[in-house]
Amino acid sequence: MLLTARYVLPVSSPHIEYGGVLVEGDTIVEIGTAEELKTAHPEEEVVDLGLAALMPGFVDLHTHLEFSAMRGLVDDRPYSEWKMQLLSMEQRLSPEDWEDAALLGALEAVQSGITTVADITDTGASARAAVAAGLRAFIYREVSTMERPHIGPVMDAAMEDMAAWRDLNGPRLTVGIAPHGPYTCHPELLSRVSELAMAEDLPVSMHLAGSRDEYDFVKYGSSRLAVDYRDRFSRPEVGWLPTGVSPVRYVLQWGILDVPNMLAVHCTQVDDDDVDILAEHDIAIAHCPRCNAKLGMGMAPLASFLDHDIRVGIGTDSPASNNTLDMFDEMRIGLLLQRAVAGHARFYPASQFVKMATLGAAEALGIQDEVGSLEPGKQADIIGVEMSHTHQVPTQQPYSTLVHTANQENVLFTMVGGDVLYQGEEWRTLDPERVLIRAEEMRDKLRS
Repeated sequence: MLLTARYVLPVSSPHIEYGGVLVEGDTIVEIGTAEELKTAHPEEEVVDLGLAALMPGFVDLHTHLEFSAMRGLVDDRPYSEWKMQLLSMEQRLSPEDWEDAALLGALEAVQSGITTVADITDTGASARAAVAAGLRAFIYREVSTMERPHIGPVMDAAMEDMAAWRDLNGPRLTVGIAPHGPYTCHPELLSRVSELAMAEDLPVSMHLAGSRDEYDFVKYGSSRLAVDYRDRFSRPEVGWLPTGVSPVRYVLQWGILDVPNMLAVHCTQVDDDDVDILAEHDIAIAHCPRCNAKLGMGMAPLASFLDHDIRVGIGTDSPASNNTLDMFDEMRIGLLLQRAVAGHARFYPASQFVKMATLGAAEALGIQDEVGSLEPGKQADIIGVEMSHTHQVPTQQPYSTLVHTANQENVLFTMVGGDVLYQGEEWRTLDPERVLIRAEEMRDKLRS
């Protein structure tokens, strides 16, 4: 199959006008101008997208697909209040609800041009939804407990679940583990996760230094997380002594930062010493600018991360926190926030945020040799993005057009490993009608 469009954006090399991408099976074979490729391969079926961009699919570095049914139900609340409301709502959902909520998230991801997700779950619904949709996925089994006697059973249950997810036989599925965060994990649990991950070469993801309340709880033992959250959702007799250090320095003591394939999520509340530690341990970071801004969590020091050669990619987080899995919005708002704060001193180009949403995120997961850019030999994870609307033409700079004018509704098709999952408002792997009906049923249950 020969895909052609006005623009081809390899990300790892300059863009090509009136370009094409030749796909055979699950692999990109050749990239060049459309005219050259048509001449060299006259027998190939040509799919011409016209005034559009062909680019690598988005690698969403942090998701919770199974929270998609909670979209918009907990808005206009700061992080700790949002977290408490979300935990209350979780208790109303049945196992079947979690499954269909994750399918709703997968449906949106595919339509939005997301081809790889890095998802944290404790139900496994996201794993099954990703496999059903045909997505490439890193699925992390979430673990948490502040009670030492519970650590063994928690880890046993996690290992049992991870084994079951591997049995799904998803060829694009990688299973990992995720200690939730410093304020929900006993230090020995962090050590156990670290030992298991290094023994079995498991990828690890963890929410870290994501809010001021988390920072104050870890360092001073006093915040809404220490009072309202723990009294309501945890056993109040489980004590917590102030550590006197930042969340990053706290988890450093328990070995979790020694894991070779470690992804830290958010990292908005970090100082220079924390960034040095993250860099020294080669920790990758999932940057979620919309969620961080919407919940008042703070803004990650992106310039410092990049100056320390830390691998950084973009994540959307869950629709419960930022409402959509729209990577275009994520790039745009992330870019504008950084420009507003840094001014002329650090004026990021649009292309840098496109790279963080594709190749940079792939590097964070350690799969940059497979996906993240359009290069011969890589997997054919490709999307087409329309650029012909009145709010987009005339196009001059395709990267700027993507970041400043496009949205998830402009995605024309989504291909993963050479398989077309979505094209022309049609899903090839999922049943949108059934999933959307179930979404309304879940919405009614959550509102009651």
